[in-house]
Amino acid sequence: MEDRFDEAKAAAARAAVERYVRPGMRLALGTGTTAAHAVRALRARYPTEPFDCVASSVATERLAASLGLPVRPLRGDDRFDLLIDGADEVAPALELTKGGGGALLREKLLARLSARFVVIVDTSKLVRALGERAPIPLEVVPFARPVVERELAAERFAPRLRTTADGRAYRTDNGNELLDLRPERPVERPAELDRRLHGTVGVVETGIFVGLAERAVVGAADGSVREVVRTAGPDPPRGA
Repeated sequence: MEDRFDEAKAAAARAAVERYVRPGMRLALGTGTTAAHAVRALRARYPTEPFDCVASSVATERLAASLGLPVRPLRGDDRFDLLIDGADEVAPALELTKGGGGALLREKLLARLSARFVVIVDTSKLVRALGERAPIPLEVVPFARPVVERELAAERFAPRLRTTADGRAYRTDNGNELLDLRPERPVERPAELDRRLHGTVGVVETGIFVGLAERAVVGAADGSVREVVRTAGPDPPRGA
């Protein structure tokens, strides 16, 4: 299925770069297969432009470096003109499930520091409500993970520890572990669930993104794209 939608992802990435990136911008770079297409499209369209970039993962830093795109560490006063990133699910009001690539904490921070957040997806990522197709990731402190896992299991979230190919617990770039939640039913109130999960001691961040994405560029298998624009709902507080 990934191969089937690869051109759709690439088309969405190219369109987002063509429509919203301009020379001299301060850019935040996302993580995952679709975000990787955006990094490649960025360098293809602007082969020599010295963008000021910060990446949301070590994997994206390495990809950017391989393309000759300089990436620097995050600074305390950083603000970005644009973040282009993928998502695991996109609901109608542009609520997102993110974290399939393991970078949800850094992605959410960069989204809050960006004036604009454009999400790029293929049509398979469009859902009626979050949790419909993809699990909801939680980044958790390793020491607390067994307790968090037990508490969420008691609440029927069916948490599953994300593991590597050799069966070890997957570690994020921050040194934390990930629990992938499967709610009993799709999430009708994602902001409420986000707050609820944050109230669990040991949870560092959730993969629920509400009020952050400005628009979604959606690619189809035939290479065509369309846009979905967020028209309702309050913006969350962003970095001042």
